[in-house]
Amino acid sequence: MGLRKASCYSKRPTVPYTRKSKVKNKSYIKTIPNTHLTKMRMGDISRYQAGKFPIVLSIKAKHRVQLRDNATEACRQFLNRFLVEGVGKDFYLEVKPYPHHIMRENKMLTGAGADRMQTGMALSFGKATGRASLIRMGETIFVIGVTNPKHEALARKLVGSIRARMPCPLHIDTVYNKI
Repeated sequence: MGLRKASCYSKRPTVPYTRKSKVKNKSYIKTIPNTHLTKMRMGDISRYQAGKFPIVLSIKAKHRVQLRDNATEACRQFLNRFLVEGVGKDFYLEVKPYPHHIMRENKMLTGAGADRMQTGMALSFGKATGRASLIRMGETIFVIGVTNPKHEALARKLVGSIRARMPCPLHIDTVYNKI
């Protein structure tokens, strides 16, 4: 079955739901779906930790939102691919939020006679369908470190391209370090 549209989840105020009991019989969620995020840090990690990137871009959310793990992974793959293509190995990319929140869906039947088979809102807790990160307003989603203004322009262009993949408007904070 395909994914539900993002508006079903993204702009709702939610309480973080992360509970999985050690005792399986007492757990509402029997299985937690695996996260789609494969890597959190890419590029030249040791150089970033040493503070040797003169330009660091922080991509932040302008609104409070739920960010699904597959949207985060799609943006990460896009940024990583084109940074490697355009910059080479002189960059750093980090994904900050981790998807701890478990999303649920109460599946409903459609078609003739479906009203006689389903329970409606009785026992409507739902099954786990995916994971998301709960992002606060102004929270950093991605960090990109580059070495010169030409690479900064490329990184800004790429951030402009991922705006369509994100459920909220983005803001870029830039820090210029003296090296």
